[in-house]
Amino acid sequence: MIALSGPTQLFTVIALVSLPTVMFGGYSLLGLLRKRKLTDEQRAYFRAGHAHAGVLLVLALITLQLVAAGGLGAAGQWVVSVLLLVGILAQSGGMFLNLLPDRKPLAHGVTVSGAVLLAAAMITTAVGVAVA
Repeated sequence: MIALSGPTQLFTVIALVSLPTVMFGGYSLLGLLRKRKLTDEQRAYFRAGHAHAGVLLVLALITLQLVAAGGLGAAGQWVVSVLLLVGILAQSGGMFLNLLPDRKPLAHGVTVSGAVLLAAAMITTAVGVAVA
């Protein structure tokens, strides 16, 4: 295991603590599905937002290990950590915004922004691994 410190340690803790919230979201989704409270479109966005949040948190845990082992300095580690956190919140959160009426343009913009931030985090991590 790679020794974590500073931003990689902090954001690893944030990701680990966030995972139970995703688990609770799955439980909530099951309750709403049983009660048939969602339209087909709402169900699709709820599932997509929930699935993306879980998968992206696991990706963040792996990425933070690579960042800790890579050649990025403290500033680069902070940048990647923040990009990951905000990117995950935006990517999955944008899908949840689709549950609200008349929010499609906002939801799309938030989701796309999250994807761009996550791509920037991945490219920065790749640079850090390449220079290590």
